Amino acid sequence: MSSRWLWILLLITAPLYAQPDALARRARRYFTDLVRIDTTNPPGNETPAAGYIRGVLAVEGIPAELLGGDKRRLNVVARLGGSGAARPLLLMAHTDVVPADRSQWTVDPFAGKIESGFLYGRGALDDKCLLAAEMAVLVELKRRGVKLARDVILLGEADEEAGSTGIQWLIANAWSKIDAEFAINEGGYAMDTSAGVRLFQVQTSEKVPTRVVLTAQGTAGHGSLPRADNPVVRLARAITRLAEADQPVSLTTTTRRYLREISRLPDYQWLGQLLPKLEDASSAPAAARAALSKDSEIAAILHTTVSPTMLEAGVKINVIPNTAGAQVDVRRLPNETREEVMARFRRIINDTSVKVEAAGGQDMPSTEPSSLTTPLYLAMEKALSKAHPKSLVVPYMTRGATDGAYLRHKGMAVYGAPVFLRTDKESRAHGNDERLGLASFDAGVGLLWEIVTAVAVQ
Repeated sequence: MSSRWLWILLLITAPLYAQPDALARRARRYFTDLVRIDTTNPPGNETPAAGYIRGVLAVEGIPAELLGGDKRRLNVVARLGGSGAARPLLLMAHTDVVPADRSQWTVDPFAGKIESGFLYGRGALDDKCLLAAEMAVLVELKRRGVKLARDVILLGEADEEAGSTGIQWLIANAWSKIDAEFAINEGGYAMDTSAGVRLFQVQTSEKVPTRVVLTAQGTAGHGSLPRADNPVVRLARAITRLAEADQPVSLTTTTRRYLREISRLPDYQWLGQLLPKLEDASSAPAAARAALSKDSEIAAILHTTVSPTMLEAGVKINVIPNTAGAQVDVRRLPNETREEVMARFRRIINDTSVKVEAAGGQDMPSTEPSSLTTPLYLAMEKALSKAHPKSLVVPYMTRGATDGAYLRHKGMAVYGAPVFLRTDKESRAHGNDERLGLASFDAGVGLLWEIVTAVAVQ
């Protein structure tokens, strides 16, 4: 083929193929800018981030709205119109981040510092990387004038980390602006195994936060006279019983398939002999403990988990208090009810002087997993399978939770996209020196482009 005809061919096909370098550079700029905007929740203050996104998109000729019930904590919604041949695609990510203890970081968590190929900052992993990538893809679609079969909506959501007021406000007051056939969200993970297989975990389901408060009652008195009804002792006993008890193992359709698929990998061959034991109620507790000794991530998806996180008791060292309290972070399986979990906890603690109550606050719904036959899941499966010479793409139930649950509850299929490769041994999300490798980020932006164009281009 002559160079002239090759050039013509490139011009014809250009709209379907982003320039990876240009796309990645633009995404990196958005990524750095977003990390530098302090949206720590509490208190949140996400409006500056929402305003930044609207400003960037306005320059590109993409209309965006700031929406919400609190002017300090607004969501941003933008839309690129398509032909209407298919229902919209929603690209969602949250703008808020969890607090960072600056004394425990080696860098300023809001400086967006790049060092040794990593971008450091609170929100680098959770979730401003995905938000920046989605912004860049939306802008690329607009710049190239790509003809879309469906609208593509971008949602930068407030208050995901604490109360989910952002998504709940939108569902109640602006549903038509975010209603879509399916959504790409956080919650997916990609990692390399020792055998060179890249494992892409597409989040289709998630555990349900079920926060619990324990309150032990007793009688106040002088610390020099030990008492049998010391509420601190009662509380300590209750916490120990709850934390050490075996929670019933229950495999969902998602986890059953996930475990079966990954057990074929050399890194997880030990799972093979445990799978039938996990299905048997008599052997499941021992099998779950064996899994915990091998891999805590896998153990966490086998059953409801219990993590005591906060304690409160007393006003003075020499005074026995009347009450002592603890907060427990419970993540229940989606096939268990809150009432079942609370009743089981009361039986385990077995002490009528210790109250077991719901902590209140965030109350996410329990939902069925998203379908594996939608055009979006199939497009993700195809793009991810081609992304590495040895790929394994599997549906996954995350041990954490996202606001995608509220959309699944409304009937929307939501998928956590595993576009960014985890290069640290353990994720630093919510931890000190949170960071993401820029090579992983660049590749993830390209992967997101492939997925979006595969499902949205006319």
